[in-house]
Amino acid sequence: MKLLDNYFKLTEQKTNVKTELIAGFTTFLTMAYIIFVNPSILSEAGMDYGAVFVATCVAAAIGCFVMGLWANYPIAQAPGMGLNAFFTYGVVLGMGYTWEAALGAVFFSGLTFFMLSIFKIREWIINSIPLSLRLGIAAGIGLFLAMIALKNAGIVVANPATYVALGDLSQPPALYALLGFFVITALSYLRVTGAVMIGILGITILATLFGHNQYGGIMSMPPSIAPTFMAMDLMGALDVAMLSVIFAFLFVDLFDTSGTLVGVAHRGKLLDENGKLPRIGRAMMADSTASMAGAALGTSTTTSYIESTAGIASGGRTGLTAVVVGVLFLISLFFAPLAGSIPAYATAGALLYVAVLMAGSLAHANWEDPTDAAPVLIAALAMPLTFSIAEGIALGFISYAAIKALSGRFSDLNPAVIALALLFAAKFLFLG
Repeated sequence: MKLLDNYFKLTEQKTNVKTELIAGFTTFLTMAYIIFVNPSILSEAGMDYGAVFVATCVAAAIGCFVMGLWANYPIAQAPGMGLNAFFTYGVVLGMGYTWEAALGAVFFSGLTFFMLSIFKIREWIINSIPLSLRLGIAAGIGLFLAMIALKNAGIVVANPATYVALGDLSQPPALYALLGFFVITALSYLRVTGAVMIGILGITILATLFGHNQYGGIMSMPPSIAPTFMAMDLMGALDVAMLSVIFAFLFVDLFDTSGTLVGVAHRGKLLDENGKLPRIGRAMMADSTASMAGAALGTSTTTSYIESTAGIASGGRTGLTAVVVGVLFLISLFFAPLAGSIPAYATAGALLYVAVLMAGSLAHANWEDPTDAAPVLIAALAMPLTFSIAEGIALGFISYAAIKALSGRFSDLNPAVIALALLFAAKFLFLG
């Protein structure tokens, strides 16, 4: 205990081992749904379900260990929601790239993130991107997840005349997905720990009891990771058209991580007297290291989880909380049959709930100023309608720069925004 106290500075942070263990378990329960959701999404890209399950658990554990042991923050990591959907539906199924090339893009985005953290360029980038664009992109990712959830459950279907239409709500997948969403939302409102995971498992059990799902067991030895381990295609990721994909992975991870770190640190009163987060460089490098490791193992971008606030609310203040989460992810490796028994409609409700949380950023947009509001709406709507986070980001930057310039609001523009807007416009005009 003394060793843990000295290493993690437990006494200095006014916490103890018992409190940190409880905080770690609490955080894990709130984010464990990713163990079921991530393989479900990435397997649609053609990846082996079992291998992705293992990669998800191991990548999350690596991220948690680096964050806890090196940065000493109670912030857990795992493959990020939104980016896994972009990986499958945007890059592989939408743009036609192989999942191996998509993993290469994830690796290069993580490497770039790592270099930006080392050379401390991240602050300049973060400060250069207007708040309105950040809000629109966050909301757009939420709407993108909502569209995927509705599609997977058969609630929204294709229509040749209107493009989309309401599906048959009398079908079991649609009914189970809606029930799961209702249960998860209600439990979250009642502040039930692990609401998302309870909803997913509850729907799975219910569907199995009614004969709509096949039970595959609970525990076994972990599946082989061989089908995805070191399968990333680095040369394929260097295709010119893939630059926007790498940028999308990098951009979303950069702002998702920075926003989560500051938000969680503020909740845990971990900011210094100047309102800054000490050791933020280490925290950022922990995130980027986990992304590179995840790509090598066979999963999409690994990022910091806002669900870490649940552990902080339970008293977690040091990296020991994150280490506990990492250990629990490794233990989860032995629950592969349970993960394989989770049907897509059981995770659809979870996706829809996460979409609600992310779309909430629209409330913070400046709707009184049309030069801010219009780019927010364009970025947010473009993602689900084009089925691509990258296209939404591009259209958001182009519309922001064009509207501000035509309105004479040149003071709102900076070199980074102008350069990115021009690059994205050139991509659409010359590369399609």
